[in-house]
Amino acid sequence: MTTPPPALLIAGHGTRDDAGAEAFRDFVRELGRRHPELPVAGGFIELSPPPLGEAVAELVERGVRRFAAVPLMLVSAGHAKGDIPAALAREKERHPGISYTYGRPLGPHPALLSVLERRLDEALGGTARTPWDRADVTVLLVGRGSTDPDANAEVHKAARLLWEGRGYAGVETAFVSLAAPDVPSGLDRCARLGAKRIVVLPYFLFTGILPDRVRQQTEDWAAAHPGTEVRSADVIGPEPELLDLVMERYREALGGDLRMNCDSCVYRIALPGFEDKVGMPQQPHYHPDDDGHDHGHHHGHGHHGGHSHSHAH
Repeated sequence: MTTPPPALLIAGHGTRDDAGAEAFRDFVRELGRRHPELPVAGGFIELSPPPLGEAVAELVERGVRRFAAVPLMLVSAGHAKGDIPAALAREKERHPGISYTYGRPLGPHPALLSVLERRLDEALGGTARTPWDRADVTVLLVGRGSTDPDANAEVHKAARLLWEGRGYAGVETAFVSLAAPDVPSGLDRCARLGAKRIVVLPYFLFTGILPDRVRQQTEDWAAAHPGTEVRSADVIGPEPELLDLVMERYREALGGDLRMNCDSCVYRIALPGFEDKVGMPQQPHYHPDDDGHDHGHHHGHGHHGGHSHSHAH
């Protein structure tokens, strides 16, 4: 009898926005429909049901003993580096006999950059398909924002990769929470650089409270600056490219082909202003919907591409 392939566990951040949470759940269901040979489940670290522990329990009830966990996140911030590995370590204690591998976050990836380019073109009414059409378009890519400088740097990397070869006047970066510059400051910067047309592009997978905030802040700034053309683009959404990329990360995890960055990780390297984080033990979020028998916090260990990324040295 052939050994069944390891299951796929999708780990999401969670949102207080019902539509955003349902978009995640729909995405997990669509992955399951596309891959009937594969047990697929998904859960959240915080805020939204179902919790990640419930998704693991669902797989175990279906007879799964091996799975690959893929974080449905664009950047490797604290959730991907610490919270999810800690939560998975907790689930391994709850369900003796299971084993898992852990994949890396999604971006920046050429497939997602292509979707972002499409979102920009849609926001411009389909009129900016060539470098000549885009020469007066400045893009403001807006990330979630993090207290992790490495995660914020990843958004800047995505912005640079989006700029390369596409002909935009420039791609600037801002954040909607926890990091500077904020959206109004980012728009101010674009204007000072002489931007004629600005498209604000949310670097988010699905709708939610934060992308809505980006759009509202953009509208408020535009109303106060009637001389500048400002448009809002949509989030990435459950595009075929995203579905394919999750499967690519799943296959990477199974093959051990992981290339996470540890060179600027605050848990390993003493970066200015973040020295207290080096060696910090990681613990999972407490999820109010998690009815597991143990609500204690177990210190987890992530793995970055073949070497232990233990934070509790």
